[in-house]
Amino acid sequence: MAWIQFIFDSTPDAADQLSDMLLECGSSAITFQDNADQPLFEPAIGTTPLWAATRVIALFDADIDIDGTIDHLSTLMAPATVPSHRVEAVEDKDWEREWMDNFHPISFGERLWICPSWHTPPQPEAINIMLDPGLAFGTGTHPTTALCLNWLDQADVKGKYVIDYGCGSGILAIAAALLGAKKVIGVDTDPQALEATQANAERNGVQIDTYFPDDCPTDQADLLIANILAGPLQSLSELFSQLTKPQAPIVLSGILEEQAQDVSSTYQTWFAMQPPTQKEEWIRLTGQRHD
Repeated sequence: MAWIQFIFDSTPDAADQLSDMLLECGSSAITFQDNADQPLFEPAIGTTPLWAATRVIALFDADIDIDGTIDHLSTLMAPATVPSHRVEAVEDKDWEREWMDNFHPISFGERLWICPSWHTPPQPEAINIMLDPGLAFGTGTHPTTALCLNWLDQADVKGKYVIDYGCGSGILAIAAALLGAKKVIGVDTDPQALEATQANAERNGVQIDTYFPDDCPTDQADLLIANILAGPLQSLSELFSQLTKPQAPIVLSGILEEQAQDVSSTYQTWFAMQPPTQKEEWIRLTGQRHD
């Protein structure tokens, strides 16, 4: 199917209203992008900030009346005027096929592989985590996930109870289960993440129990992994100390290089923290629960 996109220069205050009006004009999808190279590394919990210069991109069927659509938008926005914009054709592609063609098996350490389900695992005897596109929020390609998978590849989790806090697609939980953990739970605030974790666990033939944070069991774990962000990690430090057994390891990721010292200092109250491990600009911190 062919598409065209309208690209508008907007502001944080106007972007949401413009998005609503474009949907009313028949847009099939709306995307917000940074229009001035302004990174937003870590928003406050419960907020969804936009960039000072926000680009609003609206996708439409290619056969729409472009002038008529702009006229309709102008009427909806009156007395304000339609912001600066341009219209571009979008190449007609099989986007799912394109994604599939570019997602290949990836190895982590000596034992772990992430494999799309349409590929034959390069090493059938290895521990292969099979993934499909869809609700999976992680495929192992991001440095924060890779840092955790590389740690798990070298760890002995056989027979242990593992918590994956902020489980997303469930990759880390599934890896722990396939590596022999006797019990694994995934915790996340997003119901889609819990759904994705369950679907991926079933695909890989393992049992992962999933919970919202308020429902998380209080049993102490032999290992806790949290691949989230520095701010939430700091706010969860005391809870994580309560959820882990004495001398249990903790693995923290989703931390930028400049945030690592603050996070490590927060956790030193309850954990003996080790030197950081870095991949690109991202840091993995590990520690061991005090007795």
